[in-house]
Formats: sequence, structure tokens, C-alpha cells
Amino acid sequence: MEATEKNDDPFPKPAPAEWQRRWVDAVLATDGVNVPRAALEQIAPFVVQPKALLYSPRAQDKAERLRDDVLVSIRTDAGTALAVSLKLAGYAGTTWWHNERISTAFRSPVDPSNGTKPTLPAVRPWTAVTTDGEERTYSALRSEFRTLHELLDTIDRSGNELTGRDGHRPYDLREDLVLNGQMEPCMYIAQQLVLDEASVDASGGQRPSSYWVWPAVRGNNRTKARHELLGLSSAEIATGVPMAKLGMDSTDVSTNPAFWLPKYSSKLNDEYKAACAAGDFDATAYRSRKVAVVTAHLVIGSPSPERLYRIVQSSNRRDHVHPPLEFKPNDRSRSLGRSILGAYSAAGILREDVADVLAGTQPISRLSNGPGDAPISVQRDWRSMRLLCEFFPTEDDSGRRELIRAALSEPAPSTLGRPHVNRRLRAWSALTSESYPEPWNPRVADALPVSLAKEGSVLSGRPLRDLLSSADTDADAFEELLLYRAPHWLAAFDLIDADRGSVGAQRGDSDTDQTVDNEESLRIRRGVNNAIAAMRANRVRAVGLLRELATAMDESDRPPMQVGESGEPLDKPASRAWFNKTFPKVAGATRTNTGAPLQPGAAAAPPETDTEAVKRLRRELADVLTTLEEGVKLLPTIASQMRTHARAANIAQPLSESRAQSAALQVTGLLQPLRELPELLLALGNREL
Repeated sequence: MEATEKNDDPFPKPAPAEWQRRWVDAVLATDGVNVPRAALEQIAPFVVQPKALLYSPRAQDKAERLRDDVLVSIRTDAGTALAVSLKLAGYAGTTWWHNERISTAFRSPVDPSNGTKPTLPAVRPWTAVTTDGEERTYSALRSEFRTLHELLDTIDRSGNELTGRDGHRPYDLREDLVLNGQMEPCMYIAQQLVLDEASVDASGGQRPSSYWVWPAVRGNNRTKARHELLGLSSAEIATGVPMAKLGMDSTDVSTNPAFWLPKYSSKLNDEYKAACAAGDFDATAYRSRKVAVVTAHLVIGSPSPERLYRIVQSSNRRDHVHPPLEFKPNDRSRSLGRSILGAYSAAGILREDVADVLAGTQPISRLSNGPGDAPISVQRDWRSMRLLCEFFPTEDDSGRRELIRAALSEPAPSTLGRPHVNRRLRAWSALTSESYPEPWNPRVADALPVSLAKEGSVLSGRPLRDLLSSADTDADAFEELLLYRAPHWLAAFDLIDADRGSVGAQRGDSDTDQTVDNEESLRIRRGVNNAIAAMRANRVRAVGLLRELATAMDESDRPPMQVGESGEPLDKPASRAWFNKTFPKVAGATRTNTGAPLQPGAAAAPPETDTEAVKRLRRELADVLTTLEEGVKLLPTIASQMRTHARAANIAQPLSESRAQSAALQVTGLLQPLRELPELLLALGNREL
């Protein structure tokens, strides 16, 4: 519907009110539609040529409905939905703050503390009581805000975050819309934004207590860029366009699109004609002419509307799991984890309310049998450990194993390698950080072994308080805290981070890295495994630190204090420099009876019992076998790649003859002990050992 530059008006005006009403009635009369009427009435003024979308049966007793050829089926792992394909005025739609790419810009509803970032409003299915007194769920969403200011701030913040997280797009999206128009349709879903407090406009009049909007669950960036070209914002389209933008001398705003849309279109059409006459090709009306009308998909129905949020998010999440652009690691990993949880929920093996809490879209207090009244550290720990079990199901949980393989396109569990395991671990870590004020580098969780994916996560199930209280004397409790809690807790308070790559040690450049005992600190290249090993070597002080971190969480995430040699809290805040000095980097020190290096001045751990030694050696055996297996698989790959690159670089001999013979002898030398290993390992399973 592109206009010519001479005669046609490119910016459409609403259809007559009668055709808008007939279109709404026809949508509601179509099989499979269960969207609220109020939502359709809000979008109706934006629909271009609604008459062309209708089918009028010849029988007088049958109502008008939508034509079959304009209906679009949406099929996802979370369920199905129905959409209508139509032409909309370019002003239609708003940005969607639940976009996967900007989730870390908000504080999640699942964070039980009082963070400084604005909270991401929870999304609920839209329900209403029918005439027969029953509560019914419709294909729409509902979010609540305390004030109009909070609503406007959320919309504006989401738009600003989109601008800063556009990835490595190889072209300018806004200019592409100017030159080519919008090539692909955006997808929109109905949402009601409810205010807890009544608001007053600039003239003293009462503002509405709720607004119906159609956010872009797919095509967020295109919607934002389109609005910018047209001279409007998502906040204005949602809550009212200022009269001044309509060319009227007033401080009021118009919340009714049936009023402001024809006036704004007339204004742009006049500007467009003037621009064409003057040759002003930089005018707003001229640059936005190709997005004056766009194709869009409106979601209007679903047989399972209670899962509508996950259904409409599926395509957006898949874009982040298999991204066409490069998104930030935390956003990508969270999206990956939510895809897994959505697959579980759709298959009926994970309750809807639990899946929402684990995904970070609902507060943990919504669970009837969850730890909603527990201290902050317990709530966070419950959710994190539950996520770990969901992402690393055991061998007897075939249902989850099949679904997670399909969601991640993984090989069989027996052939999983380090990259596959790290991918799951980062999803676990990124979603765990939803319960905290700030996300951390999700790579801190890469310390767990590959065997976790092959065998599954088998936790003791002991409460966090029990583990903390007994960790100084119970080796199993201490080890469970170190492996599954310590990396996240330390990262949450900026005491550790993932390995800094090849930067080595450099001068401290943050408040937490400046000094310890008046000595300038260095940022040390240190992996998470090394930090955990250092804590393992100084159990008394490590247990004291873990207890202090849990207490700091429970006291609204205050800075944790340093701990003394006997584990007691001191009166100085802990920092990364203090941690590195207290738990120095492990490097070839004398081994203790637990297999970890003993640091000078560290308090000795209780003697290791034979039972504890067997458990430790069992873990070490699994790690050695996994490393050996991965190394054997890598050898032919490395040799093949070396040969390929050598040929490309015209290197006739990538290895010297003596080095090649030495490497071959190394491999051959491993064969004899490897032949003896099976009998030795089988003997361990003999009850007469």
C-alpha cells in the first residue's frame, strides 16, 4: 500500500467506526479466538482496510468472521496459538520489556531483596469472571504498576536498553526501514497495564486506571525504530499522545487512538506533501513514508491461554539460543534456560507455577509450598538447587533427558563433552543470578565436572542451614557448599570472577581491588577452580566466610565482612584483594590428607576418614576419566586441523620428525597401562575386595 509522491496520502486514517465494530465482532466470532474485546477495540483504529479481512456467510443466521487465509497458526514446544495477518498503521504496537535481550537491565520479580534497579513487572494470564460466575482465562496478559510514572519509566527504560543491546548488526536498522520499509511482520500480543494508584494529568483531569497495549513479542527493535521515524514513542502510544504533537495548543494528552490517530496522520500527510514539493527528503514525514503501513501478526487466540506468555516468547528465545546477532552472555544463557523450562512445562513434567519461578518471571512467594517466608539466602538456594537438578537430570529421569537434548540439540548423554556441559552450567548460573540484584559472569559455574551431565545432579537434599552449621566437621556438607554454592555466592559479592583470560596480573582498578593492609593489590589471573581449591585447603576460614556471605544476603545484601583465622567475622568489609590474600592462589604446595594444598598459616582441617577419602577419590576418578576421554577425542581433531592449516600456510612439516616420533611414543606408552585399567576398575566393584 505504498503511496505515490504526487497524489496519495501515505499515512492512513482509521476506518469508519462501523467497520471497526464489525471487524471486532468478526474476530470474536472466529473459531479459536479468545482475546478480550477491549483489547481488540484498542487496536481496531490502527487496522487498515478491515473490510478486506472479513468473510460474510450467505446464510443470514451466521455471523461474519475472519477469512481463513488471513489466519496464522503458531506452533511451539509450549503450545499453540492463533494469529491474524493484517495491515496496521505504522504507529501500532509498543516495545516489549520482557524481551530476552534486556532481561538483565531489570530486577527480576524472583529477587527477594530490595535492589536498586527497577523491578521487571510480573506477567500473568488475563482472567475475567464470565456471566455464569466462572473465572475464565483469555489470550492476553496482565501486568501491574504502582503509578503511571513507574509504567512510563519501564517502557522508556526498555527502549533505551534495546538501543544499547543491538548486537553486531551489520546494517543500520532505521535507515533500512527508510529505504526498504519493514520486510518481515512483527508479532503483537494483547496486554493490560493496570495502575494501583489513580493518576492525574497536567490539566488536573483523571487519567485511566489501566491501558490496553499490543507489545511486540517479536520485532521489538523494528517497532522502536519505526516509532522513532514516525516521531512518536511507545510510552505515548500506550498512555496518550500529547496534544501539542497533534498541532493543538494544549497540555493535555489523548489516550484514545480513534481521536489522535486521524489528526496525527493528517499532520504527517500535510508535511509529506510539503516535503515533496520542496524536495526536503530529510523531513520526518518523507523518511517514514515506507513504514506508514506495515504487515503484522496479532495473537488472538490459544487453546491454552494460561501458557500464552511462554508460547509467544518461544520464537524470541530461540533467536537468543541460536542468535542471528551476538547478544550478551547472561541474556543468551537465561534465554537458553527458559527454553528448557518451557519444554518441561509443555510436556507436563514441571508445574506451571514452578516453571515461572525458576524462569524468573514470578516471585517465589507465589508458590503455595515453596520457601516464600524463608530468609533470602534460603530462597535463593532453593531456587538455584532446583534449577541445577532440572538442567542435569539423572539417568532414571528419561523424560527430562529427552527434552533437554531436543531443546539444546545435544548428542547422547554418554558422549557429552565440556562445551555441552558448560552451556548448561551457564544457563544454570545466569538464571540463578535472577534472584540477586546484579548478574555475574555465568562462566563462574564452569568449575563443575563433565560427569554431572552424564550421571545427573544428585544432591543430599539437606537444608542450607544444616549444611552451613555442620560444614566445619562434615566433609560432605563442606564439599556440597564449595561445589554448588561458593562460586555464585562469591561472584554475587564480587569476591571472584571467571578467569580473566590472558591478561595476567594487573593493577587494581576497582574499589574492591585497591588495597589490603595498606598494600596495593594486583588483579590476579585466577580460575574459579583455583579459588575453590584454596578454600578447601583452609576449611575453618572458608566455612566462616560462607556463613558470613549467607548472613549478608539475609540482611538485605549488605557487604560481607572479612573473617578471622578461626572463622569469626571481623569489622572490615571483604574485598577481592582480601580474598586473594586470605585464600592465596594454589601453586604446588604440600598436599593435605584431603588432597588439597595446605596454605601457610591455614587452620588444619579435621583428619579425613577412610569413608571421606573413598568419596573424594571417587570424584577424582570421574574427573580423570572424563579428562582422558576428552583428550583422546581431541587428538585426531587437533592433528587434522594442524595438517589443514599447515597446507594453507605452505608449511611442509608442521612437526619435526623427532617431535612426531616422540608424540607417537607417548600415545603408545599409554596403551599398556590402559589395558590393565579395566580389570583394576572392575575389581573395585567386587564385593570381596
